Amino acid sequence: MKRISTLVLCALTVTMIGSCGKKEKNTSTTPDAEAIEKVEVLALHREMVARNIELSTTLEGYETMSISPSITGRIEHIYVEVGSRVSKGQMLVRMDQTQLNTTKINLANTKTELGRIETLRQTGSISQQAYDQAKAAYDQLLENKNFLEENTFVKAAFSGVISAKNYEDGELYGGQPILTLTQIGILKALINIPESYFPLVKTGMKINVRSEIYPDKIFPATIEIVYPTIDAATHTFQAKIKIPNSKELLRPGMFVSTTLDLGEQETIVVPYQAVLKLQGANNRYVFLNDNGVAKRVDVTLGARFDDKIEVLANEIKEGCEVVVIGQARLVDGKKLEIVNRK
Repeated sequence: MKRISTLVLCALTVTMIGSCGKKEKNTSTTPDAEAIEKVEVLALHREMVARNIELSTTLEGYETMSISPSITGRIEHIYVEVGSRVSKGQMLVRMDQTQLNTTKINLANTKTELGRIETLRQTGSISQQAYDQAKAAYDQLLENKNFLEENTFVKAAFSGVISAKNYEDGELYGGQPILTLTQIGILKALINIPESYFPLVKTGMKINVRSEIYPDKIFPATIEIVYPTIDAATHTFQAKIKIPNSKELLRPGMFVSTTLDLGEQETIVVPYQAVLKLQGANNRYVFLNDNGVAKRVDVTLGARFDDKIEVLANEIKEGCEVVVIGQARLVDGKKLEIVNRK
């Protein structure tokens, strides 16, 4: 009897221990659906801000031309070297003249024959059709002669500097250009501007260019072309700027920064730390106070002004309250306790 009592007591003990363990497990895993996060919020309002956009770009010659004749053959003579300054119309390259000379001889013979046919036509000894055929042959040879002259005696299309030379006298031309002519008295550059500024950027606007090589100098420039499309990948559009460079302090290939002054405009800005970044992506978002509940809103960033940044989204309006303290702990739909309003 004593042994049976002992077994019953052990069984009761095991049952009680199991029950306590189960109860403790259920308590620890029950989610707190009513958890509230304490946050601080800021009421948004429009501010007048100066639109000065800092961008960077690389300079290019306003015009760059590859000296590539349309005929192949031996290069008789190259009149310039790398670094040579040339004027518009200056001779740069003389190609082999065999084709040109042959065409000139044929043209002279055809011209003489055309003169005879013209005399016969006037006397009625030859048909108009025969004359037209002879005239067409002469015109074709004349056009061919002009083409060969242009490509045998190659001249500069504009004033500039020879920036590359790929052949020497006597070599057979084919493939890469013989020379590269670059204009440096005027430069150009392409700048990529955020799409939010598209309505503000106009052709003819003034822009400043700076180079770290000349920290105390500002180079004025002008927006010459505003490209009409937006890059879907970067959400930017391009503008072409024209930079006068009469003193030739700037050179193609230099890295420069630009300042685009778009005047003042009202916009909504938030403290920079209020904007969060989605991990593993470039998406930016903020949390708004939506009647005591956190509402996540994806935003597009505009210009930054010291410790504030412009945010663009349909849901971001004047009077909204953005979470500025405690936002890192929030998820969409989380209940909020506002401990401070700014």
